[in-house]
Amino acid sequence: MDVITTHINADFDALGSMVAAKKLYPDAVMVFPGSQEKSLRRFFLHSLLYAFSFEKARKIDLKKVRRLILVDIRQKDRIGPFAELVDAPGVELHVYDHHPPTDQDVRGTVEVYKPYGATVSLLVELIRERSLPLSPEDATILMLGIYEDTGSLLFSSTTVQDLEAAAFLLRCGADLRVVSDLITSELTQDQVIMLNELIQSRRAYDIHGIEVNISEASADGYVGDLAVLVHKLKDMENLDVLFVLARMENRVFLVARSRIREVDVGEFARFFGGGGHPTAASATIKDLTLFQVREKLLSRLGEVLKPLWGKTVRDYMSFPVKTVEKSDTVEQAAEVLNRFSISSLPILDEGRLCGIINRQTVEKAVYHGLQGEPVERFMTAHFQSLAPDDPMEKAQSALVSGGQRFLPVAEDGRIVGVLTRMDLVQSLSHAVRMPGEEPLPEEGTAAAEEREKRVTRLMQERLPRRVFQLLSELGEIAEELGMRVYLVGGVVRDLLLRRDNLDLDLVVEGEGIAFAEKLSERYQARIRTHQRFGTARVLFPEGYPIDIATARLEYYDKPAALPHVEWSSLKLDLYRRDFTINSLAIRLNSGSLGELVDFFGGQKDIKDKVVRVIQSMSFIEDPTRIFRALRFAERFGFRLGRQTKYLMQNAIRMGFPEQLDGRRLFSELKLILGEERPVAILERMHAFGLLRFIHPGLSLDARLRGMLERAREVCTWFRLLYLDVQWEEWIVLLLALMAFLNGDDFHQVCTRLDLRSGKVADRVREKGEADKVLRHFAASRSDPRPSQIYRRMAPLSIEALLFMMAKTGREATRKAVSLYITQLRNVKTSITGTDLRQLGYPSGPLYREILDKVLDARLNGEVTDRDSEIKWVRRRFPLKGSLRARHPAG
Repeated sequence: MDVITTHINADFDALGSMVAAKKLYPDAVMVFPGSQEKSLRRFFLHSLLYAFSFEKARKIDLKKVRRLILVDIRQKDRIGPFAELVDAPGVELHVYDHHPPTDQDVRGTVEVYKPYGATVSLLVELIRERSLPLSPEDATILMLGIYEDTGSLLFSSTTVQDLEAAAFLLRCGADLRVVSDLITSELTQDQVIMLNELIQSRRAYDIHGIEVNISEASADGYVGDLAVLVHKLKDMENLDVLFVLARMENRVFLVARSRIREVDVGEFARFFGGGGHPTAASATIKDLTLFQVREKLLSRLGEVLKPLWGKTVRDYMSFPVKTVEKSDTVEQAAEVLNRFSISSLPILDEGRLCGIINRQTVEKAVYHGLQGEPVERFMTAHFQSLAPDDPMEKAQSALVSGGQRFLPVAEDGRIVGVLTRMDLVQSLSHAVRMPGEEPLPEEGTAAAEEREKRVTRLMQERLPRRVFQLLSELGEIAEELGMRVYLVGGVVRDLLLRRDNLDLDLVVEGEGIAFAEKLSERYQARIRTHQRFGTARVLFPEGYPIDIATARLEYYDKPAALPHVEWSSLKLDLYRRDFTINSLAIRLNSGSLGELVDFFGGQKDIKDKVVRVIQSMSFIEDPTRIFRALRFAERFGFRLGRQTKYLMQNAIRMGFPEQLDGRRLFSELKLILGEERPVAILERMHAFGLLRFIHPGLSLDARLRGMLERAREVCTWFRLLYLDVQWEEWIVLLLALMAFLNGDDFHQVCTRLDLRSGKVADRVREKGEADKVLRHFAASRSDPRPSQIYRRMAPLSIEALLFMMAKTGREATRKAVSLYITQLRNVKTSITGTDLRQLGYPSGPLYREILDKVLDARLNGEVTDRDSEIKWVRRRFPLKGSLRARHPAG
């Protein structure tokens, strides 16, 4: 006899998996090992499930079982009476499951494990491979399993295979109305009472720095769908770890949920005889009171949970460290504090740590006129320091309880890093929630994945396969060289936003140029280096350019100046970036590939759709960031953070954008005009009063706004017509932006933006010629002939022509430009100078005159082909006397 069974308290995934397994083993008997969840029992009463002939466990003669098929379960202690068959001689064991492996798993002759959102999904794959038929009733039951375990395909654990399985079942006739009715239902009165009790009894416990919530409730009778109540409570209170203990009848039911990798609730459920995922688990406990279960759970939590961080000071410290010697003056210390925007400084005595001094002490010394005194007279000589391998718990005690805001990290007396309260907060944020875009799924197939796996999967989904492979290989090379390499910048931001971006930037903790040279050698790639900034660009044979930089920090001598650069760590490198959303990094080293690094809350700001600066002096030190903030906000549909907006307005009010070099201002304007919604960004610039920094007379009034919108429309028209023509849309918009400036103002703008040479300067200068052509056509009393249109417009670029179409208010002029663009600009004569020589015309300036006239005739429709052109030439330029060449065609 073959038996198909599942776990006790079977849910819809268990039911669906049994029905699916029956298709693979048609002679097997389906048997529940024990009770089912209430929703499943309700399904029995309201469906055609009786047609599937489920047998009762007590009617099965275990001695006759020769093959046991387990679905949605791999633990011996959760299959009721069938546990004795697991190791029985002569019994073949087949296992199909989606739960992550554990030490308690049974071993089978056939084992199929895939980390999908539901076990049903992996069985559907096998059904499809074997082309087995499914009735609409079959498909509906299987669909229930997928929808329940994937949260109606919304849990983060949902895989592509789950979606494909659901689509297949839908094609087989699955009834989603039935699925919806059974998956979603209103709470009963008993459930409402129990949920209220769980809310009132919830208590938070701090266990090694991890907040664990435990709620308790009691009921005289059985209250079904406890997991639904747990899910609601977790979401209502936004809890990361929740254990619910409910006494019903003579048992205690444990249901647990976790969003953080530090707490594997499946492990605790197994401790009580249950099972599940690291993120979602349950157990049924007999012979213990509610109090005993809670105390046993708390004891186990204390034994199993590791300290909050699980990492050392080395993982969060900042380096390299800015220091001063004890003989340096207070004034020198003040300069370092201000230049690098730090609040404390370690003090060294011949390279060894001997004290610390903070900004407040330095400022007081300066106030009292003591700036020339050595810092050792004011330093704190008695302080606490850390070693790199100290646990973060020790750092917490020192920073929070010890009252010290700044902890030097020393090794053999020499400083190797510093740890601040901000670093402590960062370590807490990494530990409390699973790093990544979203909390991990509450239900699902796979274990609570570590952040690197989740982001790695995102990289695999969004990046071309070769690019992902290449990044993986670069991480291995960095490991060989003893360096750390990170993917940084906009590509990381756009990965989280699910936007395409192959602008690859790497930061290396080590020698960036040496790393780039190693890549060049390994891949036979071209390389271009910039020694001063420690940067390189590597162009791989496949055509992928990657920019590589040594981790660095910057400081500014004055507002709007170019920065000075010093080598640094990743944290300080990211700290110099403009906005939190651009300060994310992904580790590429083997062993930590895909781990997301977020020191400044960039993930949260992406989720909240906000642009926020990292430093309060950001807009003053580099006013181009003002323009970038508006550009990113409009591109992504984000808002400006309140503090960011305030700092921006202050920088504008103080006139710092005026100090920008013309080329830098032009570069930002070019990027803005190249955006998908440039007019909207210019609207924002107008609202903030930024256009005046381009020219005081530039204002986005209704007239200019209309001009810009028409320019966009004209560009769209041309882009759809001519996909193969090289042109720059942003140049058209730049000309449109300056459309109504008079001659002097126009030249002032060109001077301000430093448009003196190059292609852009040439195009901008064409604006004057374009305006002349517009005036000429406006003054004409009759429609111009095609040849006249051609002669006027041929010297102009596509950008200037599109500008003319947008600016003119005359329909006749617009049609003339359109005629030139669509037809006339490509007209050419068939005959050449060679033809004229063969016709007997003497070479010289006459050739140009004749060919120009022939072209005019062709444009005006007077000639249409080579023969008509030759006839036209002979008629208009007869060969008489001196016109005849010495060697006419023979």
